[in-house]
Amino acid sequence: MYSFKNDYSEGAHPQILKAIMETNLVQEEGYGEDHYSLQAIELIKKKLGRSDVDIHLLTGGTQTNLTAISAFLRPHEAAISVSSGHILGHETGAIEATGHKVLSVESMDGKLTPAGVQAVLEGHPDEHMVKPKLVYISNSTEIGSIYKKEELQALSDFCREKNLILYMDGARLGSALCSKENDLLISDLPNLVDAFYIGGTKNGALLGEALVICRESLKEDFRYHIKQKGALLAKGRLVGIQFLELFRDQLFFDLADHANRMAGILNEALKQAGVKFLTNSPSNQIFPILPNAVIAELEKKYSFHVWEKVDKDHSAIRLVTSWATKEEEVVGFIEELKKLASILSV
Repeated sequence: MYSFKNDYSEGAHPQILKAIMETNLVQEEGYGEDHYSLQAIELIKKKLGRSDVDIHLLTGGTQTNLTAISAFLRPHEAAISVSSGHILGHETGAIEATGHKVLSVESMDGKLTPAGVQAVLEGHPDEHMVKPKLVYISNSTEIGSIYKKEELQALSDFCREKNLILYMDGARLGSALCSKENDLLISDLPNLVDAFYIGGTKNGALLGEALVICRESLKEDFRYHIKQKGALLAKGRLVGIQFLELFRDQLFFDLADHANRMAGILNEALKQAGVKFLTNSPSNQIFPILPNAVIAELEKKYSFHVWEKVDKDHSAIRLVTSWATKEEEVVGFIEELKKLASILSV
């Protein structure tokens, strides 16, 4: 059975494993003070074109969101997220467990707009309610959509006007930046958001996220917050080595591009078969709507998430491709769909 369930089913890119093995017996400082981590941070700063940002290497997305958001907010302050946002529905209430409410905004495309944020601000006018302070977005989003530069610029301008913190979850940032519909550069991000992270776990690393803090007021004592949340890894070199390899050349972008291309092949074949989609997704997650009978047959050979019911006979599934997805498996999935064409037409 081949998995299209997520983009972390495989281990790590061979180049990363090779680098870990080759440096295995080299003695280094702990807690991210090793020279691999420091080199990786400098490489990322060069890619961003900004030497004035602070970069911290953590191990996972939920851990990064929890550590960053709880550090950035005062006790009475809250985060704003779309209803499909990861911090709202998929992190076991991690942010709210630190005492910070997550305020929900409905969104058909998984993206926040100034109007959506404004509605939340108007609904929380005084000290009898939590104070909305941080705007949480994901790029790519949890339903595969991406932010265009114009959209992010508008949100950025609004947040600065309202003195809100704009924070971007970048678990699948590589896929977003390598999308054919994308017009953002990685170097645009420090100018548009106050903090964001670059996801390694879902783009070829064993584990690891690089948190970039751009806003000066958010930087102070951040390593204290990392330690207090249990996120200051003694063998920080393990994350540093991986980001050093990902950003030494173009590996980070090459791996994301491969994932997107595999999703693109699936997407095009499904469209040709007359399949409709739950959402437009130009990234490595696609959400085709299929008859439940077809889904049952596909599940005999492939694993994937059944995302949501559309009607009594149809459901949307999520297919996710990764840096390691084999093209022959994509072709095999498409051939299986062709065999089921008679069911599809019912």
